[in-house]
Amino acid sequence: MNFEVVIGLEVHTQLNTNTKLFCSCPTSFNERENKNTCPTCLALPGALPVINKSAVQKSIQLGTAVNATVNKHSTFDRKNYFYPDSPSAYQITQLYKPIVENGYIDIANRRVTIDRAHLEADAGKNIHESSYSKVDLNRAGTPLLEIVTAPDMRSSDEAIEYLKKLHSIIRYVDISDANMQEGSFRCDANVSIRPKGDDKLYTRVEIKNINSFRFIQKAIDYEVERQIEAWEDGVYDSEVWQETRLYDSVKNETRSMRGKEEAADYRYFPEPDLLEVEIPDEVMAKFSQIPELPTEKAERFQTELKISEYDSGVISAVRELADFFETMLKLGASTKNSVSWLTSELLGRLNKRNLEITSSPVNSEKMADLVKAIDEKVISGKAGKDILDYLMDNDISVDATIEKLGLKQVNDDGAILKIIDEIIANNSDKVEQYRGGKDKLFGFFVGQVMKASKGSANPQKVNQLLKEKL
Repeated sequence: MNFEVVIGLEVHTQLNTNTKLFCSCPTSFNERENKNTCPTCLALPGALPVINKSAVQKSIQLGTAVNATVNKHSTFDRKNYFYPDSPSAYQITQLYKPIVENGYIDIANRRVTIDRAHLEADAGKNIHESSYSKVDLNRAGTPLLEIVTAPDMRSSDEAIEYLKKLHSIIRYVDISDANMQEGSFRCDANVSIRPKGDDKLYTRVEIKNINSFRFIQKAIDYEVERQIEAWEDGVYDSEVWQETRLYDSVKNETRSMRGKEEAADYRYFPEPDLLEVEIPDEVMAKFSQIPELPTEKAERFQTELKISEYDSGVISAVRELADFFETMLKLGASTKNSVSWLTSELLGRLNKRNLEITSSPVNSEKMADLVKAIDEKVISGKAGKDILDYLMDNDISVDATIEKLGLKQVNDDGAILKIIDEIIANNSDKVEQYRGGKDKLFGFFVGQVMKASKGSANPQKVNQLLKEKL
């Protein structure tokens, strides 16, 4: 039997506001445990929440970027549950009237519907050490946007494509750093299967809090295989039930965490301590103005700069990489060489060192200088690679590196002709063979000239002058 995979995703992204959602405590990461707390986020009696307007503004930006409706009026609700990292024993969220609804993101093969994006307060963090556990409430109350899709994706590849697009959009509009390692972009995947051609939605399993694209894909693939095996073995009804599972990246498997609650289990009711959120027209208009998004930037690169679809997609996928590239162009580097030296040479070296473009030892100004030196034939492409290697480990200018390594390209005809004359004089037998029709020997002469010049001779001039001499 052939099966179809059905996937819906819930992404929690921490908003990069300076303070928490309902109090003035800072949201700074990696502080001493329980330092960023106050009576409100500790849920002490008498402390009341006050909405952070910056979180509302960032929600407008997100809604605009994902083609959604931003509701001028939205409300908060209490979701009742108890965990040690939630001192209030409830979470303030938006169930009935979320701030963002009915959006979408287009991926290669389909449109993924975003049902809603709602504001809510994050929980704290449990820290388990040997035989005891501790609770750090620094994160409690940090503003989250939970972005929920319809069950529109049909493979783990589509899920990852959607997540990467969403991640890129969030970074472009600058509402979150979306750092997956620090937990500011976390994904829950809802996975089910059904026989091919069947429209029914079968039992879905939620895989909770996965924090890397690679692990999300592996978790989905494992869960799909587990459900298919259960169906084929005739034990689907007993082994696949509505539950929350965790992904073990070491064993590459999902395992049961708890039964999946329904909305009724949380006893939702309107939050009594907060008024309805009302967005003024002028605020809506101001924060609906968002920067150029990655898809738009990629299309502009293709039409205006004549960059290939693949290269424009690579460069525009990460906002900092696109900014890096555009800075190089503004400083006078050619488009063609900027693309190849950025995507192949610099990114290749960064990948080997496991570095992001934001941590590159070579900034956009130095890369522009390097590319301009190649454009202007001050150095050869081969010399450029040696210079880039040196720049990766040394804080020095491109010009100083060229001088230090002696890699300035020789463009003087007289100097090149002197070398050519010596090569021809020392290889008279091969000269006769070449003139007798052995054309392949031309490469030998080019190699000898480049070797004698220690790679500094301009290859184009070498070819031109050699042909004239031979």
